[in-house]
Amino acid sequence: MAERLDVIIFGASGFTGKYTVLEAVTVLGGLRWGIAGRNPEKLRATLKEVGVKAKKDLSQVPVIIADVNDEAALLEMAKKCRIVVNTAGPYRFYGENVVKACIEAGTHHVDVSGEPQYMETCQLKYDQLARQKGVYVVSACGFDSIPADMGVIFLEKNFDGVVNSVESFLESGIKQGEGSNDSSAGLNYGTWESAIYGLAHSDELRGIRQQLYPQKLPKFYPVLRPRPLLFRSSEVDKVCLPFPGSDRSVVMRSQRFFYNQDMKRPVQMQAYVGFSSWMIASVVIFFASIFGLLSKFKIGRTLLLKYPKLFSGGLASREGPSEDSMERTFFKMTFKAVGWPRTDRLAEGSDQYTEPPTKTLMVRVSGMNPGYGATCVALLCTALTILRESEKMPNNGGVLTPAAAFSKTTLISELEKHEHGMKFEILANK
Repeated sequence: MAERLDVIIFGASGFTGKYTVLEAVTVLGGLRWGIAGRNPEKLRATLKEVGVKAKKDLSQVPVIIADVNDEAALLEMAKKCRIVVNTAGPYRFYGENVVKACIEAGTHHVDVSGEPQYMETCQLKYDQLARQKGVYVVSACGFDSIPADMGVIFLEKNFDGVVNSVESFLESGIKQGEGSNDSSAGLNYGTWESAIYGLAHSDELRGIRQQLYPQKLPKFYPVLRPRPLLFRSSEVDKVCLPFPGSDRSVVMRSQRFFYNQDMKRPVQMQAYVGFSSWMIASVVIFFASIFGLLSKFKIGRTLLLKYPKLFSGGLASREGPSEDSMERTFFKMTFKAVGWPRTDRLAEGSDQYTEPPTKTLMVRVSGMNPGYGATCVALLCTALTILRESEKMPNNGGVLTPAAAFSKTTLISELEKHEHGMKFEILANK
């Protein structure tokens, strides 16, 4: 039997898959890696295309044929490597079979899902089995939700006390380059499709969570209340809305894990997204309202899927973003934490403070090309960390969030090494 590869990138000929292969040339330097998917011609074309961009001969990279609907082929693929990097979404439709195959094969699995139903269903169904098999299954390893989840870890490590609550403020935009006039979309079609079906079936989450967490967490005070629907944030000087992505749900799962595992007081969290003006924020609310309404009905979903550019205000398209616009897109996620200094630390994580919090800290996670460059680098860095530092990870396996999996590893340092990685910095400490 041939020696196992270190990494297989599954779904490598897709939009995110191609950029993951491109980043793998540098991030996975020194490791034995291959690519997988259902179409051998497209996979070889991907290697040729990426080889030209990277100025490297990739013709000897192993190509494995596996289809998400062929469980036997998926199992054979998983047996050929130590970790599968899964880029084939929407994960609601295509993810679970890959997770099952990896657990059966004793192979670790990471993906870039931002779909709470998929992630929490996998935790509910496979966490115990993954632990028994010594397999780590970690989702949300891209822009959803590494900056948020690992940002809270970075914040807590630098707080020098006990954090009660965190608010995050996401900003993004496109740096205007000389002679640039790019009107391409910001999202590829797969991301748009995932968002549609995620919102359409969001009602499923209540039942999943009741099974996943039959016991509620104790209430901690002071309670962090959500801000108004539309407000100007003094923290980032932007007009803000609640952030509709998976960041908060991922962070809260991490905090639940730390409470259950270590009896650590869980951090409360609210997530927001900022815009430069009231008008832009109002337009976003308009399109989000249409999106939310249409996603609840079959005919509405058909319209959203057929006309992504129209119903997203140009944000999404079948063609996806151009390379130029991706390379000029930046993000900043600013966190404000409120809590108590170390001198006021309580004996038990479940104890309650009698005095209001007096300490604050602001940190920021930032980077370029969040949707594809930073996402693909983060995904590969999580795979690398599992291969190198599994002894620093909990329970010998399980279905985990990024923070639960990597809080004691050097993942943040690894992310900061790469051109399309992420920067973690302290802004203000009071």
